Amino acid sequence: MLGPRQEAQSSLFYEFSLENHVPQDHLLRSIDRFVDLSSIRVHLADFYSHTGRPSVDPELLIRMLLVGYCFGIRSERRLCEEVHLNLAYRWFCRLDLTDRIPDHSTFSKNRHGRFRESELLRHLFETTVARCIEEGLVSGQRMAIDASLIEADANKQNSTPKEEWDASTIDPEDAPRAVREYLDTLDEAAFGAASEVQPKFTSHSDPASQWTAARKGPAFFSYSDNYLIDTDHGVIVDVEGTRSIRQAEVGSTKTMLDRVKAKFDLNPERLIADTAYGTGPLLGWLVDRNIAPHIPVFDKSGRNDGTWTRADFEWDAENDQYICPEGQELKQFRRNYSDPNRGPTGKGTARYRALKDVCQACPSKAKCCPNADARKITREEHEDARQVAREIAKTRQYDISMKLRKKVEMLFAHLKRILGLGRLRLRGPCGANDEFLLAATAQNLRKLAKKFPAPQQTRKA
Repeated sequence: MLGPRQEAQSSLFYEFSLENHVPQDHLLRSIDRFVDLSSIRVHLADFYSHTGRPSVDPELLIRMLLVGYCFGIRSERRLCEEVHLNLAYRWFCRLDLTDRIPDHSTFSKNRHGRFRESELLRHLFETTVARCIEEGLVSGQRMAIDASLIEADANKQNSTPKEEWDASTIDPEDAPRAVREYLDTLDEAAFGAASEVQPKFTSHSDPASQWTAARKGPAFFSYSDNYLIDTDHGVIVDVEGTRSIRQAEVGSTKTMLDRVKAKFDLNPERLIADTAYGTGPLLGWLVDRNIAPHIPVFDKSGRNDGTWTRADFEWDAENDQYICPEGQELKQFRRNYSDPNRGPTGKGTARYRALKDVCQACPSKAKCCPNADARKITREEHEDARQVAREIAKTRQYDISMKLRKKVEMLFAHLKRILGLGRLRLRGPCGANDEFLLAATAQNLRKLAKKFPAPQQTRKA
């Protein structure tokens, strides 16, 4: 039979408990067990005035931001609406049914002020990493590094070609915040000083972002999100935002490894990465610190005409010379030359040459140097470290490392597909780093929640 019409009836008294209405298996229940914000108020104490109206609780703002990044709520306006309506979000933020939600403008005021001045978001991220270490998810033995392009909040229509761009004409007093941050980072290795090559276009709204076509499609403005992870359970141990060029991404490796060493005393026995990180200076830096580079060597010495490559020549370190397959010597110096082109290049490389008479009479000249009078080989400054990486590439452990490297790529896929961070909402280097830090914190918290879910409790009747 047709039941009675459902109508809302107001009651004089209500008995309602948020605790009883949030499901026991809800993700936020598991995440809440690992969110430690007890140190936030002490961390921010010096950045608040001792007089005036009481501020919004910073722990509430951080909890709301974590909700937004854990569930892919990109807009702070929408975040305030969702926390207002969703019981689980209210429970996680320690809000009762009658508590008011902070205005969305409160986030901007704190983010551009005390949060950045105190580096609160990095403190929050490092607190989460410390909890992952405490729970046994990080051993620090094997780490992997990679970068992913994240589209910036900028477009080509509001940009200037490199021929017309001149940073010296910008007045910092009248410039927007993102432009002032760009001027402040011109000497930083991760941004302005990363490369002398100027991008094809520079955005007016976010000039620190990089114009790139690295995805083999239409070019766009972007930043690079660099992750350093522990491969045991895919925990992100450090994160850094840079320009979207190889030099900046490779340079961030040293920054992050030094930081985790100083903060958590983590010094990996191996570092796993792709070919972009196989440059001589980085490999040399890793070998000097006793970190095994499980990285393909970035090598342009190969030949495609079928002639002998540098790999076919034997290196004689004791006598500082190469030995060709025919047994002849290639030396760097045979006597002093007045011609500066015959000496050191000054670019971190050395040239080794065979004698012209020997090459001309050699039966294998067609396989070695058919278009030159004598064979020449260039040896880079960090060739010993490159050779270490080549020898590692022949081992079974290297094959395992190449499979483990996929874990960092999976984290980037999760970042864009689940957390929705395919395009930045904040501008400038500081805005990009804020978003990257919050997203990495959310990913680590979700990892903890997955590994250690909240115990299920029987609901009382």
